[in-house]
Amino acid sequence: MKVLATLLFFAATASLAQTPPVARVAEDAKVIDRVAEVSKKDLPKDLLQRILTEDIDLLRGKRNDGTYQYAAYEKMEASRVTKSFSVDPGKKETVLELQAPFAYRLVISAPSRRMLVTRNKRVYVDRVEIEYIPQNDSVKKFQTSRVEAWIEPGSSKTIELNDIARQATVRVYTHADESGYGNLALALIQARIFDDPTSPYADAVASLKAIVKAVGSGDVPAIRAMAQRVSASLQLTDGAQVAAVPVRPATVEVTAPRADSDLLAELQTVEDLLTGSESERRQGLDRLHQLVRRLRTTSH
Repeated sequence: MKVLATLLFFAATASLAQTPPVARVAEDAKVIDRVAEVSKKDLPKDLLQRILTEDIDLLRGKRNDGTYQYAAYEKMEASRVTKSFSVDPGKKETVLELQAPFAYRLVISAPSRRMLVTRNKRVYVDRVEIEYIPQNDSVKKFQTSRVEAWIEPGSSKTIELNDIARQATVRVYTHADESGYGNLALALIQARIFDDPTSPYADAVASLKAIVKAVGSGDVPAIRAMAQRVSASLQLTDGAQVAAVPVRPATVEVTAPRADSDLLAELQTVEDLLTGSESERRQGLDRLHQLVRRLRTTSH
């Protein structure tokens, strides 16, 4: 099965080398449908998810700098880049450095213990210097935050970047307590991508994201249903995108009705928020309540 999936992947890739992005995504959806159809318990999840990630980037209009035409980053945690440091008491000053793309917040924390059993020592943080390029600008900016405080074991300090940074480099100027080495951890919180509900490909992107989740859970009927939907919605005539009639997969007994692209994108956003942190779940519920109120108003 893995050999078959790989051959299908490379065959599709080779034939689409010069194909417009939308046509490529439509053809990839057919490949994904076929692979899911013939798979048993050997669904090539990693391979399919790589294809899906590339296709989502294509429809979002990913640029060379990592930004998108039809999506933007917002200040909600998607992931974080973390690094631990040991601060030498023998040095007058130790500079800790960390880099990450699309970061918006720095968290400086001191673990309670070093090496699992040794109690950690406090570390003095003088200042933080941040060098970054904002996501909607190409001019490098600088930000300095004065901390001038001891970070005690088990405590942390949070610093917000002035903008979401396409690329951020933070430098933390520290020195240790004379009583011994102290450990600090730096974490750059990375922003979450939200799709533009007015994108001409909003519905297809939402469907591709649904396929990603279905691949992760091995839900073959859902993979096939959504893949056929993507393929149908991205049919091309003379190089221009046209609306296509939704296709009901023969192997799926029940297919959800086609939703308006704005509604589907908003529901996808709500779903993402409800699987996040406590604050994100609260925001998700709030957006869900607003959506329900809008639907009630338009239905009257």
